[in-house]
Amino acid sequence: MSQVEDTRDDVPTAYVPPYELTKGQPAPIAAHGGRSYMYFDEDGDAGTAKAEKDAFELIKKGNGHALTEKMKNAPDGPIETKWGVGFKTQEECLQYIRDNNIQAPDGGVALPLRYTIHEEPSYSIVSSNALWEDPARRDDADLLRREERETGARNLFFPQVLRDARRIGEYHPGLDPRTPECMDKLGVSLAHLESECQNFYDAHEVERVFYPEIEKLLLEFFPGATDALVYNHDVFDKDYEGDRTENQDAKIPGVNAGYAYIVHNDLNDNSGRVRCRELLTKNLRNFGREVHYTEAEADEKMSRRFMSINLAKPMETVEQNPFVLCAWPSFADQPYITNYRIYDDRVGETTRFTHRKDHEWYWFPQQTKTEVSMLKCYDSITDGSVSRWSFHSACVDPTAPEDARCRKNVVVRSYVFF
Repeated sequence: MSQVEDTRDDVPTAYVPPYELTKGQPAPIAAHGGRSYMYFDEDGDAGTAKAEKDAFELIKKGNGHALTEKMKNAPDGPIETKWGVGFKTQEECLQYIRDNNIQAPDGGVALPLRYTIHEEPSYSIVSSNALWEDPARRDDADLLRREERETGARNLFFPQVLRDARRIGEYHPGLDPRTPECMDKLGVSLAHLESECQNFYDAHEVERVFYPEIEKLLLEFFPGATDALVYNHDVFDKDYEGDRTENQDAKIPGVNAGYAYIVHNDLNDNSGRVRCRELLTKNLRNFGREVHYTEAEADEKMSRRFMSINLAKPMETVEQNPFVLCAWPSFADQPYITNYRIYDDRVGETTRFTHRKDHEWYWFPQQTKTEVSMLKCYDSITDGSVSRWSFHSACVDPTAPEDARCRKNVVVRSYVFF
């Protein structure tokens, strides 16, 4: 565990997660030395006012805008970076892979993956934030929209090789991808599920049928687990023609038309604990079964090991836009870059990573509807004995036929307690 300097004269009343890093892990690229915005809580705002102020200050500083302009003005073709050769477009990167005859092992594929090249923390004001509807803040909204448009230029495609996750035992002798030992070592694993859920576009059926199935799967998969809580889900289907509307208050996530083509993780050292705490004590944004723990009960539950696990289940065999996962040992000593997601009532933290040629990527080619890919987003164990998380991305499979159907799947988020 590392410490950051305490700069407040008063004691914050909100829950502030302990500042924790994995043994051997470098400090993150983050605001305030990596301290959670919960530390800056004022009158119960969970640090949102401070985060907004920092977001605008960072934009006005201009480093991100300068990088965007540099990338826009860069000529087409390979761009030399300190992480290797990157490309502005997927097509250029794919041509580079072909020209250089970059090969993958049996069951694998070489393809472009999109990484950030911006080594500063970043901020996103989520669509539900009241700022967007406030006429008095129109100028702020315009500035944020420009920033969001420019952010995409701060990423490049880099060539990577994916391995078939079903064959992990070939790369890690004795390790079965269908075991908790694989999750402990790599941060990824595979499970089998024949779901009784008939309509994954019906959020309430998913909550009623699929959530309990996943909780049961998790308790059976992890020896020693005492409780599992599935708390929300996303549906991905580019071709869906029904209502895509999101309604958080009604526990309806909507249907995503896009896929996350950026290497990232959903949580980090801070948000893994904060998200757990606000679920247990406030039932905040919980689509699953209600939980109401006292502060003392939450302290006790979180004093033991707990993990955040994402699980992705296809509705049909995946032909295009596969979901790919990176193994923990290949980036355990790499600093992550924090992205702050500012809601009205909390500040979420996700992470991005810069490219490494030797990142150990896996995929599940032609993943079937009974195959559930599992990735770790957070683990409370920090002594280096187990994986803390995996990072992940969507991608385009260049070996798929032109008429291949885009991925249709449901992704659930959960906590597992021991």
